[in-house]
Amino acid sequence: MVANSSDVDTLIQALLDEAGVSTNRDQLNEMLHTIFRLAGGRAQRVDLKIANAALREMQEGFEVFAPYRAVRKVTMFGSARTEPEDPLYTQARDLASRLAALGWSTVTGAGPGIMAAGLEGAGPEHSFGINIRLPLEQEPNQFIASDPKLVSMKYFFTRKLLLVKESDGYAVLPGGFGTLDETFELLTLLQTGKAMPAPVVLLDEPGGGYWQAWSRLLEQEVATRGLINREDVSFYLVTDDVSAAADEIVSFYRNYHSLRWVGSRLVIRLRSRPTEAEVSALSEDFSDILLRGSIELLDGPLPAEQSDYPDLPRIAFTFDRHSYARLRRLINALNALPSAP
Repeated sequence: MVANSSDVDTLIQALLDEAGVSTNRDQLNEMLHTIFRLAGGRAQRVDLKIANAALREMQEGFEVFAPYRAVRKVTMFGSARTEPEDPLYTQARDLASRLAALGWSTVTGAGPGIMAAGLEGAGPEHSFGINIRLPLEQEPNQFIASDPKLVSMKYFFTRKLLLVKESDGYAVLPGGFGTLDETFELLTLLQTGKAMPAPVVLLDEPGGGYWQAWSRLLEQEVATRGLINREDVSFYLVTDDVSAAADEIVSFYRNYHSLRWVGSRLVIRLRSRPTEAEVSALSEDFSDILLRGSIELLDGPLPAEQSDYPDLPRIAFTFDRHSYARLRRLINALNALPSAP
């Protein structure tokens, strides 16, 4: 056992040197320090097994997705009990197929039902699977079982982390406890800013009422009581039309590209440079989410983001870090600008 923190740091630096680590060394240094603290702390064996398995699963997942980070992906949630003859199966398959034709890939939980439908529609080239290992179910479905873009998880929390982290949009079809859990957690992450802004489509069968009833619950019971803001409905679109669902997902990136925090300023990167007049109008329309000042049209990347898409135009402002539904509406407004592509 290493005697003190100085000795621990010396050993860790030697390990990193031996491994030839030069990039992201600060993060790996902190991770190794955490491991040493676990070794000298009060964690029980079961605690260490959880930490070990979770870290290993995340490493495996990151490796699977690493070569495809530039590919736009949609994560599809829905019931594992949906049969191939169900209209919902057809909806999921058709949406994934339509998105694949536009260059998007589909990520699912790799099981049966809606998960299989999504991967069937996407095709092998555009399919990713993140399976969960359960005592009685579930084996990976036939469309992903032998694909190298499949990873299996022991824990739901690591699985859900990857299902959200690796995607640029989300499509949710009717399901049970698991699907509703995933839906509410996704919306919570968007509402609190713990997930990057992204389109969410709640897709039903033609004429179906599942998501309409769900929406009424939120709007008439939850929002009415002040438990969510009425603008929080901006986070999702309810539809039974595959074309509308695909358009909602793809058009989110019509002009909006990505965002990044630089100190206290939020930088939004765009595909097309807005005019000064457009930025001035947006500053007025969204003044309620600015802590101070106005929305700025930048001439180039800030020093901290020089390596992040330096050729893209961008705007920056002091966001209140609270009004994420309004931020979503700002993104919608940026996508609707006359100057947008």
